[in-house]
Amino acid sequence: MAKKFEELRSRMAPESRARAESRAQAMLAEMPLNELRQARGLSQKMLATVLHVQQPSIAKLEKRTDMYLSTLRSHIEAMGGELEVIARFPDGAIKIRNFSDLDNGAAAR
Repeated sequence: MAKKFEELRSRMAPESRARAESRAQAMLAEMPLNELRQARGLSQKMLATVLHVQQPSIAKLEKRTDMYLSTLRSHIEAMGGELEVIARFPDGAIKIRNFSDLDNGAAAR
């Protein structure tokens, strides 16, 4: 007989629950564009309308592994978000405002 998830979870050690929660949050923090769009409650057609393109263009874009940052920025902004590019180094992280001007060397937070 199948057990309810909540019942199984209640039997887990607190450390295991914390570890599972941490992994779940990490998975939610990283996702492909198509999953991000779906999580935002948008269809490809809805996003295509906002971007003034055809739906197949959205499908093609979501499958790409390489694209211009301007294209990605438009896609993210159409979903109501903001794209940030952060360069991570051993001694800190820098948010890149554009590719010729760094944020005065301030570490991104």
